[in-house]
Amino acid sequence: MGNYLKLRDNTELYLKRDLPENTTAIIVINHGFAEHLNRYDYVTKILNKANLGVYRYDLRGHGRTKSKKGYIEDFMDFVKDADEVVNLAKTENPDLPIFMLGHSMGGFITLCYGIDKPNKLKGQIFSGAAIRRLPVVNGIKGNIVKLLGRIIPNLSIKNNLSKDLCSVKEVVDEYINDPLILKEAKLKFYSEFLIRGTDWIEKNIEKYEYPCLITHGEKDKIVPKEVSIYLYSKISSEDKEIKIYDNLYHEILNENEKDKVLSDIINWIYERVWKAC
Repeated sequence: MGNYLKLRDNTELYLKRDLPENTTAIIVINHGFAEHLNRYDYVTKILNKANLGVYRYDLRGHGRTKSKKGYIEDFMDFVKDADEVVNLAKTENPDLPIFMLGHSMGGFITLCYGIDKPNKLKGQIFSGAAIRRLPVVNGIKGNIVKLLGRIIPNLSIKNNLSKDLCSVKEVVDEYINDPLILKEAKLKFYSEFLIRGTDWIEKNIEKYEYPCLITHGEKDKIVPKEVSIYLYSKISSEDKEIKIYDNLYHEILNENEKDKVLSDIINWIYERVWKAC
């Protein structure tokens, strides 16, 4: 059962903690655009089996979090929200190392967090991170979205991601029929995330220094694998690793090979936990 965390601006963030008996480290999960925390039930189960505790939450504008659906005023609100979850996890687990895992737009949030809050975590993991302007908003299109985001911020735009999410049909069908998935988002949301946010990353990416594992599906049609290659090449981290998984689509944590991906993530985390001991 989840509960609500009241944030600095009185937004009520829907949150779940899953802590095994002998928790060795904590992972804060930032889910992707249009998602909610329940889509990480399996990920959480496998992490818990490896004695890794999980804090996950419905992002602002998503799921059961009490805020305007499909809307965000400023992309940095995502970073501030994530920081309140990290602070909660630190308060409740003062002796444990804390890591962050972000998928897609959650990877965007994770990178922004890593640039803005350089000394709070032991490391970060990226899955298909949407940290650059995507093909849908390249060039002049992006400038139009930015302009319209100011003029008609509440214009709703449909979410058309479903068909390219995953090669597993059941995952796509569940996504389409899931009542908690955002069916549309406001133009202001897209402008903050895909334009202002990615522009900010481009200006600041070289400040990023966290240990990190960057993972991506080779056949990702939503966020091209080149985005993760760019991420790997531009950050200043001394401890960085990239894994691109052959034949996998965007949601590598939902593909048939998800156990291999999760095993790689768990091994990477434990290597950093042991280094810290």
